[in-house]
This record gives sequence, C-alpha cells and structure tokens, in this order.
Amino acid sequence: MSEGKRGEVVLVGAGPGDPGLITRHGLQCLRRAEVVVYDHLAAPELLDEAPVEAERIFAGKQAGGPSMDQEQINALLLDKAGAGRFVVRLKGGDPFVFGRGGEEALALREAGIPFSVVPGVTSAVAAAAYAGIPVTHRGLATSFEVVTGHPARGAVALVDWKRVANGADTLAVYMGVGRMAEITRMLVDGGRPAEMPAAVVQSGTMPEQVTVTGTLGDIAERAREAGIRPPAVLLVGRVTGLHERLGWFENLPLFGRRLAVMRPEAQIAELAAPLAGLGARVIRFPVIRLEESGGEALARAVQRLEQYQWLLFSSPNGVRSFFRALHGAGLDARALAGLKVGTVGPGTAEALKRRGVLADLVPGRSVAERFAEELVARGGVAGKRLLLPQARDARPVLAERLAAAGAEVDAVQAYRMEPTGADGGAGLLEQIRGGTVDGLLFTSSSTVTNLLAALGLDDLKEIPADCRLISIGPITTDTIRRAGGEVAAEAEPHTMPGLVHCTARLFGGGTT
Repeated sequence: MSEGKRGEVVLVGAGPGDPGLITRHGLQCLRRAEVVVYDHLAAPELLDEAPVEAERIFAGKQAGGPSMDQEQINALLLDKAGAGRFVVRLKGGDPFVFGRGGEEALALREAGIPFSVVPGVTSAVAAAAYAGIPVTHRGLATSFEVVTGHPARGAVALVDWKRVANGADTLAVYMGVGRMAEITRMLVDGGRPAEMPAAVVQSGTMPEQVTVTGTLGDIAERAREAGIRPPAVLLVGRVTGLHERLGWFENLPLFGRRLAVMRPEAQIAELAAPLAGLGARVIRFPVIRLEESGGEALARAVQRLEQYQWLLFSSPNGVRSFFRALHGAGLDARALAGLKVGTVGPGTAEALKRRGVLADLVPGRSVAERFAEELVARGGVAGKRLLLPQARDARPVLAERLAAAGAEVDAVQAYRMEPTGADGGAGLLEQIRGGTVDGLLFTSSSTVTNLLAALGLDDLKEIPADCRLISIGPITTDTIRRAGGEVAAEAEPHTMPGLVHCTARLFGGGTT
C-alpha cells in the first residue's frame, strides 16, 4: 500500500435494479467514492451519485457476454485501494447472497486492506415483492430458501436438489433460466409436487419486469413461450398463487412506459423520481442547463429592496437565483419584510414557500398575461416599483404590461438557460422512430427548441404520432404547436406534480 492516505474498500449492495432500493448507508458511501467498481445489475442512475471526478470501472459479470473474471476483479480492488483510494464495489442485490462478496472480502483481508460490507435488498425477496408474492405468509409458508441454479463450474449436480425439494415452503432459484426445465424436473423427481404453484420474475423491480405463473410441472415451458431471459428468479411454493391478487407493480399507471424528460440535469430528479415511482422507465435527456448570471444588476437590486413595493417571480429558477444573490449579500428572508410577493404559477409559489415565504398573489392561470391582469386588478400598480428577477431570454410581456399600467419595473437578469448540446440525440431519435419511446415531457419552451436542435430536426412533425407530447403549461404548449407538434396532455396545475399527474392519466387513466 502507498505511503500516506490509507485505502479502503466498501462492498455495497445496490439492490435488485430499482435505484430507490439502495440503502441510505450505501448512498453515503457512493457519494464519498474515489473509485466505483460496478456490475451490470447495478442501476446506472446510482453511478450519478458518485462524485463527478470519481473513477468508474465496469466489472462485467454478465451471463453470456464479456466479463472480468473474479481474479481480475480482486486484483483491481487491491490495486485501487492499495494506492490509497476509497473504493466502492457496487454489486447488484446483496454482496453476500450469490454476489461473490465473500471471495472479494477474503482477498482484501489476506492483502491487509480494510473493508466493510453494506448489505443490499436481495433480488429474490425484492422481485417476489414487486410481483405481489410474499415469500412467507401465514397459513401458506413459514420458511424460505434460496439456491443457485448456476453453481461454480456450471454443475447443477453440485446442488442437492432432493434435499431442496423437501426443504423450505418457498423456494427461490437464482440464475436458473438456462436450466429451468432440468431444475424443475429434478425438484419433481425429488418429491416436490408437479402441481405446486410456481412463478418466474424477469427483471424484477424494473419497468421491464415480466411475471409468468404456472405450476412446477409447466413453468419451464411457460417461461420459454414467454421469452423469459436473465436476470430472472424462479419461485416455487403456494405463496406464488397470491400473485393474481397482490400483484401491484405491473399494474401501476405508467408501468413499462418509456418517457423522455427534458429538464436541466440538476433538476431532473424532481420529475424523474415520481415518474419512476409510477412504473415508468425514464430517459433523462437534459437539453438545457441553468447558469447563474445575475451579476452586478441583481446584486444591486438585492441591496435596495426597501425601494420596491412588489417582488415578482415568473419561475422557480428565478426564486433560486434571487435567494442565492440574497444570501451572497449576507441577507435572508427577513429582508423581504414589507414587500408584497407574487408568482406566476403554483410551482413557483411552492419554491418560494420552501424558503419560508408565502406568495401574496398566485394567478388562477399560470401565464404572465393573467398574472399582470390580476396584479393590476388588486388596486393598481401605477407609481409603484416592482422587481422582477428573470431569465435572460424571458418573454417581455409581464414587464411590458405592468409598465403600461404605470408601474416602474426593474426586470433584472437572474439566470440564463443554455443548450447543453446533449449527447445521444441520434440515439434518442432512433428510439423514438423505432417506437420504443412512449412520450416526451417538455418542462419549458426552451426544452422544445433545444430538443429539436439536439435531434437535428426542423420541427416536431417528424416525431411519430405514437410518441405522445406532454406539456407543463400553456406557453410551452404554444411553442410545441408552433413547432408542428400535437399536444396530447397539458399539466394542470402547471407544476411538476401536475405534469406527473396528467402523464399518469394519459397513459393509465390513473391518478397520483
């Protein structure tokens, strides 16, 4: 090991696929990582939790494809930790349940490298739960056993299938897809009744999850007919009969839908997480990025807030940038005492509320024109001074209408939205044209124009009709229509939760 900083390895269970199932401790380790060595079953979203500068190394271990063998992985861990780095070994499921975590831990111990283990949600239990199959259930199963269908050296005979057949009430077989007919036959030969209920869950906890049910005698053939592929777990026992009544995940309103979300990367999780919670596969495509650009004008405005009667916000980003400038001046929300505050929509009002300030005016319709009308109707703005922190390219309509009513409006640039030149535009367009993207969610007018640029399209007419266009609100809807697109649904209210709600109604008739 190198002189100076001491290296360390943490074996972290990533859970079965749904990134939300990683433990809090596991996330804390990822956020400290200098090196992440990960398997193909670890959710790609989890890699985003590691610091940007962290080294990310794919360790393979994928059935039927290229992989790094266990000795190479052990050597890699020793090398990185030996150089004094904090290494996270990110493994699907639980490191010590058919994850070969014990072998890696032994190699580390023999080399004198400190290690620890963060357990993860094991795949069989999670996949069963997402399929509505409790592995234990009063009156049906009081015991549960897991066994590998792909033991070392590939010899199924190494498992005592007769003992397994007569063991626990519920049986979960990992990595058994390729030998399912052989395994089920040996279980029947060992004494397990052929009519015993059984199920196979493919890609458990993921939007691609598929559950096939049957009996021990016919489940292999049913799985073959359904095209089941790894990763999948075979479940045998009377509890599998509860799937029809308790299955919930595959009944979510957005289950299996592939939805592309256009929003700044730093804010995309606010929309992606609830969509994923409703069963969607979210394609993150941040075609814009937010850049603070208030500069001296915003700083001067913050220092003379006592000169204003109203503080107006047209977006949550305006709230964020204003409060950044406020805190930069050594001030906080108390500096707004005596000011009236208005927001164009409820989403902006919510962003304001999170900073301890309640809006005095939120219009019934989230457009600048309606906001100006209602503000003027409250008693007039003539002779009053208003501060409006906004985007560099914001529509001028709000400032213009208030000025026409006699107000003195300081429309100050607080931030700007820049195209990201998002990579993968050709790949996303190929998916859209191939019919594998069900919807595009637009969160602002700039996401419309920048998506077209990223995809290399002149207008939205080139998007197939079966890829639905979903809008955050009327201004974005107008931009979509002017670009030749047909809006399938518009959020109401015009907020991120409203966008999730209308998307769920569009595809599943469900509510959130």
